[in-house]
Amino acid sequence: MPDQTETSPKLNVSSSEIKSPSYDLKKFKLKRILNNNSKAKSITLLGTFPDLSETDTAIVVFEKNAYRESDVATEAEVAAEKEKEEQKPTYFSSDLKVRTDFINNIYGSFQCVPNPELCAVKSTVIYPATDKHVEKYSICQKYLINETPDLYATITLPYITSSQFSLDWVYNILEHKQEKERIVFEDNDPETGFILLPDLKWDGRNVENLYLLGIVRNRGIKSLRDLNASHLPMLRHLREAAKQAILERYGLNPHQLRMYFHYQPSFYHLHVHINPIRNDAPGIWCEKSHMLDTVINNLELVSDYYARASLPFVLYEGNKLLELYDKQLSVRKAVVKKEEADKEQDELEKKEDEPAEAFSDEEPEEARQCKRIKLSTPEKQDESEKDLVAPACA
Repeated sequence: MPDQTETSPKLNVSSSEIKSPSYDLKKFKLKRILNNNSKAKSITLLGTFPDLSETDTAIVVFEKNAYRESDVATEAEVAAEKEKEEQKPTYFSSDLKVRTDFINNIYGSFQCVPNPELCAVKSTVIYPATDKHVEKYSICQKYLINETPDLYATITLPYITSSQFSLDWVYNILEHKQEKERIVFEDNDPETGFILLPDLKWDGRNVENLYLLGIVRNRGIKSLRDLNASHLPMLRHLREAAKQAILERYGLNPHQLRMYFHYQPSFYHLHVHINPIRNDAPGIWCEKSHMLDTVINNLELVSDYYARASLPFVLYEGNKLLELYDKQLSVRKAVVKKEEADKEQDELEKKEDEPAEAFSDEEPEEARQCKRIKLSTPEKQDESEKDLVAPACA
């Protein structure tokens, strides 16, 4: 299988097009670890850049880069390619340092340190980070909300409207003020147009982990809730044009792509997520993602489907929207009740496990008979049954 990463053309970007960040990553000061994901080989840190501000928080994510097929070429293959282009580093070269952990029959375990160029770690920085960013990147309690149209109108929409969610970075992309060099495809039509560009989660190198965002140009659509049949031309065009652009740019079969919306979205300007179905991308769970094909089909069947449907979504502990839902629906109280029920059940089981009253040879026969009656009689009795056993223990 050919190395698909080479199908993506290299970006020719002048230094004037990329602005230096206001912060120096080397001066980051750690406050706490938000998430350490061993499966994704990533760690998320919360801290500050004290030379800039003691109060503005920053989120820094480090994650190991995905492997490329060219990285594991042997020296013979590298030599064969040397005449065609500049030699690339590879794991299987004289630079590889190997330390043996153990050898057992046919199995071996080693610690390997390859060429430094292959050891780069992708870093994503969000600065200044909002509470919503901290919530998004933290490990915390999650709650599933079934949002009815009425709950959307009375709780969610007022929260979205009153909260200060900046979309300046989105408008910078749409207006070519920032990230122009990263655009994969764009259509300038104000109603059906969109811009396709890499998501921050993708390193832009390995097509196996491709992750793109399709950001629509229509600024009046916050989320799925605002979609209706009048937006079908835009959605159909987004689906077909994005598939064609990805096929031409990266060589990916359109039938191998997953295209979906998030609800609730991480920012309130309609955008679609696109990645290969073989890649377990974050946010693909059934309680969060809505397939583009399904959205189109629902609007074809019912023109105002998303204004009338109940939509599930997840809220995290610490989210201000969760506080609003908790006041009306007592979201957290259900957990408290379960804890109380578990405690009562534990006490009951403990009581049942207590040893029965012991018999003593020194006790008179009358007292021993009383204990026998207690042990053989259920705790809950009718009044008539109580009268029958009471005299024996009087």
